Amino acid sequence: MSFFTVTNLRVNYRKNPLGIDDIRPRLSWVLVSERRGFVQSAYQIEVAYGDDFIAALVWDSGKIESDRNIHIEYTGPTLKSRTRYGFRIRVWDDQGMVSEWSEPSYWETALLVSEEWQATWITAPSSPEDTDHEACDYVRSDFTVSGQIVSARVYATSLGLYRLFVNGEPADETLFNPGFTSYTKRLQYQTYDVTALISEGANTIGCMLGNGWYKGYLAWEGQKELFGASRAALIQLHVTLSDGSEQVIVSDGSWRASTGPLLRSELYHGETYDARLTIDGWSSPGFDDQAWPNAIIHQAPGATIVAQENEPSKVTEVLKPVAVITTPQGDTVLDMGQNMVGWVKFTVNSVAGTVITLQHAEVLDRDGNFYTGNLRSAKQTVTYICRGGGEETYEPYFSFQGFRYVKVTGVPKEQLMEHFVGCVIHTALEPTGSFACSDELVTKLQNNIVWGQRGNFLDIPTDCPQRDERLGWTGDAQVFIRTAAYNMNVVPFFEKWLKDLAADQEPDGRVPHVIPDIPIAGHGSSAWGDAAVICPWTLYECYGDTRVLETQYPSMKAWVEYMRAQGDNEYLWNTGFHFGDWLGLDAKENSYTGATPKDLIATAFYAYSTQLLAKTAAVIGNVEEAEQYRALHERIVSAFRAEFVTPSGRVASPTQTAYVLALMFDLLEEKDRPRTAKMLAENIEENGTRLTTGFVGTPYLNLVLSRFGYTDLAYRLLLQQEYPSWLFSVVQGATTIWEHWDGIKQDGTFWSDDMNSYNHYAYGAIGDWLYRVVGGIDLTEPGYKKIRIQPEFGERLTWADASYNSIHGTIAVAWKRMEGGAFEMNLTIPPNTTAEVFIPEIHREGISESGMPLDQMIGLVRADVNGEGHLLHIGSGSYRFSFIPNTSFRGGIKK
Repeated sequence: MSFFTVTNLRVNYRKNPLGIDDIRPRLSWVLVSERRGFVQSAYQIEVAYGDDFIAALVWDSGKIESDRNIHIEYTGPTLKSRTRYGFRIRVWDDQGMVSEWSEPSYWETALLVSEEWQATWITAPSSPEDTDHEACDYVRSDFTVSGQIVSARVYATSLGLYRLFVNGEPADETLFNPGFTSYTKRLQYQTYDVTALISEGANTIGCMLGNGWYKGYLAWEGQKELFGASRAALIQLHVTLSDGSEQVIVSDGSWRASTGPLLRSELYHGETYDARLTIDGWSSPGFDDQAWPNAIIHQAPGATIVAQENEPSKVTEVLKPVAVITTPQGDTVLDMGQNMVGWVKFTVNSVAGTVITLQHAEVLDRDGNFYTGNLRSAKQTVTYICRGGGEETYEPYFSFQGFRYVKVTGVPKEQLMEHFVGCVIHTALEPTGSFACSDELVTKLQNNIVWGQRGNFLDIPTDCPQRDERLGWTGDAQVFIRTAAYNMNVVPFFEKWLKDLAADQEPDGRVPHVIPDIPIAGHGSSAWGDAAVICPWTLYECYGDTRVLETQYPSMKAWVEYMRAQGDNEYLWNTGFHFGDWLGLDAKENSYTGATPKDLIATAFYAYSTQLLAKTAAVIGNVEEAEQYRALHERIVSAFRAEFVTPSGRVASPTQTAYVLALMFDLLEEKDRPRTAKMLAENIEENGTRLTTGFVGTPYLNLVLSRFGYTDLAYRLLLQQEYPSWLFSVVQGATTIWEHWDGIKQDGTFWSDDMNSYNHYAYGAIGDWLYRVVGGIDLTEPGYKKIRIQPEFGERLTWADASYNSIHGTIAVAWKRMEGGAFEMNLTIPPNTTAEVFIPEIHREGISESGMPLDQMIGLVRADVNGEGHLLHIGSGSYRFSFIPNTSFRGGIKK
């Protein structure tokens, strides 16, 4: 009997995925063992049709001598479309023992070749009463199943958003399908298991269509139909019967179409639903649709249709209101207690024709009145007209709102608390990280960061979820991605978005400011376009995934070559439009851009992306280009020094962001770095222990301070409660991250109406530092195969707990101060990984583990000592260290 098990089997990061079109899926698993220092020495994978690993075996890898347990590529026979493949895994440890076979998992393929689509695109005919074609479409078809049903799958997509129904029931709980992609180039379809919804005999399939991102309003100039003017659907149902035969039901001109009670639906503006127009049973058998006209065949779009790539969007939590407020102006307002993204679901019992309106807002003004000025043109209003005759429940279909407060009319105040709830909606990413500490405000800050990520990760990484924007801003995504990867499993989410980035990239390599591209947003700015390089590299670092580098390498290279072609010479970037240090506090009056020269920022990111591109080329085996880009990087660094650093080694632009970038990206000579770090620290101190950085400098600020021995100052910045600081908004009552440090000023007034989001995750990038430095969880090999544990202890914190569920398993660090200046640190290192643990104690006898001297510790491979402490090399397992820190230790992220 083995004392280790194989669990948490994944296919392309997902558990039991339904409907994938990857012909080389990658398999991963997690090992469980209480033995310290557990190492896998070999594995075996079996893949079968269904779960019959004897009679229906498809592929047996055999025993493979390897310690890899992530991203093992399927190399068996060519996969078949619409087929479920079960797989199981067993492993051997380094002592030759073999585990039991894991519990089987599976993946199911979708339509692997485009020729398998038999359905045709259909759209609803225009209604004479709906000249603007704003009412949402309803399409339906009846069909009969003759025989016992074994399985049933629907493959569906749309131009616009769609909701699928089978025999009167939703096909599943997913929302906002088919998602937001570069619709003219890439369009996702979804796979639904509707076996339980279909029965022998009469059946019906129905579909609602809304404008969504495809046809609806997008961006801030009131434009709509940026991708197309007509909604359409493509639906194909396969029913497999017990005799082995199959029925295929497809969308075509025989389907019927109509409008219904959903009179208007827009992502920004909300919905209007007249329940008096409800069409009872429209998606169920027996409905008389003879009055409905036939659907119209719609020209197929030119986009490539691909299977769903990321996790779907869903309702992930339901919040009850915490209060009902009557404002000074007399409005009745629900307070959800949390700035959230989603919609309100409610139940009422009113007479027919009663009009209920819900307006959504993030904040109240300083007098306590309902405030929507920062929404700009976005109405965020739901209007519901009651049917009457009993209780009726409503929630929107194709519109989401960003809000904490809801102004309600048409419902008695006393009914609101019990009959209204907030449905939190976002892409259903698996939570992977947690952080808490003894300072309640810092813990609240981390909570706000997570809520900001939840609110802005709705199919794409948006800047904000409430105003007339909600777009995939590249700069925001690249500064936040490392923090995002601690909080949640973000790979499928970003892989999908990065494919759209590559699809929308201009032929010369320019990257649009927003992805998917909205032309009025522009393109080609440094730090924003660098998402093309920084995001794939970060995914590789955090998950050990080389495929994302292989897939994105042409895009990464194109961006670097675009930068190379822009400057007066090929080593400086000193031309074109740049956002600069966006919202930097050292900006001139009436400017959004900080004082750091834009060409300094542009050249710094040019150097950084080129360095990452060289590393990427080396990782994927492109040796020649790796050397070419290493040489280019060296020349860019030399040009940076000649242009932006004085002969004596001083950064010519004395701003916090200039210092931070020069240090973070290693753009200075080694001898000049300590002095520059000191100048950065002095600048912060002279500014009253306050930052002046904007979107570009802030994400790296505390990391740079800690790297160069100023963790104490980094802590003081973190714990600063006065404006500007991370905790200023927390003290003001924020429940998410603000776009501006002073979105609400100390006197209660607002920064502005024109650009003032209260759910904007960019400054939440401090979460990276919280996990890495306060929590002490970092990596020295991609995918956390080799882990670095080095928390740095702030004087005002008495404890901190951090955990991260890596692709190899859970890493956890919990430290606390004990009496007499001692510390206790509890660690968990997952099986099949190793760790370096830094203990800031120079005396070996001053360190104990689980009450035993270090020399008797089980799992210790090696202990190195220097003038600052001990670096312990350990295997997997759970550990409890006690020690008294070396008081001379000043911190530093050791590389």
